[in-house]
Amino acid sequence: MNRNPAFYPFLVTLVAIGLLSLMDGFMKSAAIAVGAYSALVIRSAMSISLIAPVWLWQGANWPAKKVMRVHCIRGVISAFMALTFFSALVYLPLAEAIALSFISPLIALGLAVVILGETLAGKTLVAAVLGLVGVAVIVGGRIGAAEMDDDAALGVVLVLVSALLYAWKLILQRQQALVAKPVEIVTFQSSISGSVLLLAAPFFFAWPGESDTWITIALTAVLSISGALMLAWAYARAEAQVLVPVEYSGFAWAALFGWLLFGEGVQWPTLAGAALIIVGCWIAAPRKHTEQAATGAAADIG
Repeated sequence: MNRNPAFYPFLVTLVAIGLLSLMDGFMKSAAIAVGAYSALVIRSAMSISLIAPVWLWQGANWPAKKVMRVHCIRGVISAFMALTFFSALVYLPLAEAIALSFISPLIALGLAVVILGETLAGKTLVAAVLGLVGVAVIVGGRIGAAEMDDDAALGVVLVLVSALLYAWKLILQRQQALVAKPVEIVTFQSSISGSVLLLAAPFFFAWPGESDTWITIALTAVLSISGALMLAWAYARAEAQVLVPVEYSGFAWAALFGWLLFGEGVQWPTLAGAALIIVGCWIAAPRKHTEQAATGAAADIG
């Protein structure tokens, strides 16, 4: 029996997205317990302790100046992107936050026009409109259900800020993936992001008092690195056009883990809005040039 060569990469990608969605759930729990900032600082330290030995084992070649510059820029962006997203999880259901974050690729298309001078195609405009309508449907569903209090509004703003930062990160990831290997990227991203966050430690860091919180954060570090390396393996063995659609399974995973861990339900406006955003991303997605998406996704750890 000859199995489709993309079957195992597809399966590994599906599992990886599930692991990263579970990581989001554990980070939400940790953020509620000790604050998103403190949870991220500790997770960064744990991630470095896990991935740095692998980088050292591979030779620990220090990147050139121009490569280091890309690592630094993306590391700083990653720090604030993660901080805003995990802060939002304190105020929003997991599936809703993930659904809103799906607008990132559409924002990236706009940034590509502004930053890279790319031409805006007609289908991109259609995709952007669908994405904006999707966000409006999700937010409007909250307002219609009288659930848009100050905390929820703050959560929506934080997710959208995080999506904007992630879109900028997407613009940079192609450049980074061409000049560095995944383990190096993960090592420096964790180190730089952690160092940036550490600057505010005297003002915002809170030491977790419960051992359960430490265990939860440790699980997020393991899940984050495992998911990233699994994606690297999968994208090296199958075309991006086969695997990229699997990324949207994150919404289903988030709905499942939100329900299991926090008893969160998924409202119809969230489902409808997520569908519109996903359709918009699908319309805008290139059907060729798969190398770009593959190398970028392999490098990303979030």
